Amino acid sequence: MQRYLGWLGRITLNALFALGRVCVLIADTFHWLLLAPIRGQGLRVRSTVEHFVEYGVHSLPIVSLICFLVGAIMAMQASYQLARFGATIFIANLVGVAAIREMAPLLTAVLITGRSGSAIAAEIGTMKVSEEIDALKVMGLNPTKFLVVPKFLGMLLAVPCLTILSTFIMIAGGYCLTTGVLGIDSERYIEQTSKALVMKDLVTGLTKSVFFAIVICLVGVYRGFQVEGGAEGVGRQTTSSVVTSLFLIIVVDLVFTTIFYFA
Repeated sequence: MQRYLGWLGRITLNALFALGRVCVLIADTFHWLLLAPIRGQGLRVRSTVEHFVEYGVHSLPIVSLICFLVGAIMAMQASYQLARFGATIFIANLVGVAAIREMAPLLTAVLITGRSGSAIAAEIGTMKVSEEIDALKVMGLNPTKFLVVPKFLGMLLAVPCLTILSTFIMIAGGYCLTTGVLGIDSERYIEQTSKALVMKDLVTGLTKSVFFAIVICLVGVYRGFQVEGGAEGVGRQTTSSVVTSLFLIIVVDLVFTTIFYFA
């Protein structure tokens, strides 16, 4: 019993310590993002744009390809059931609503996590083990302002933009398969899709994408600052950042799906 209680106590204390560090990181990030520019301490705009290009523009090819294929897969799978009832035209409803509310935001976040979230953790972790972060402090540069805020702002802009593009691409994937393979009239498909989508669907998808971006960036930064022990520590924390981000993305997705379902 003593061994079990000791194990439980260590887990609890470690969780509370980690939660405290995360809260400090969030508060520090929003301070340098919102309050510091008002006081004339500025933002690293050029670095933010570079990170936006890296996270958004450079991720567009792989996100577009996968979302197009997933849209076609959803249409193909839906046709099996809907064809039994002579309702294949409702493939447009299914693909459109699923893409804008769920699949496009979620797939975009997962791909960005694997491509960019891991890169954030690896970059900051490498800087820590090579003592570059300590060098920034010695030069009087705040690591949060210099490293975290441009990444955070770039991610916050890139993920919603990618989500909007991936939504249209996923719908296009369903459109191409449905009209090209199943023989449904193109105008009917577009009309059915426009009838199925409402503004609430777009708000749901974009809200999720904003919080997904926050999770991806902050987890990557937090894990990067946790790195210890050289290259092995970098690899360990990079892997941990991806796993943690994916878990939290699913949790956030569930929370906002529930909120918008009852709203």
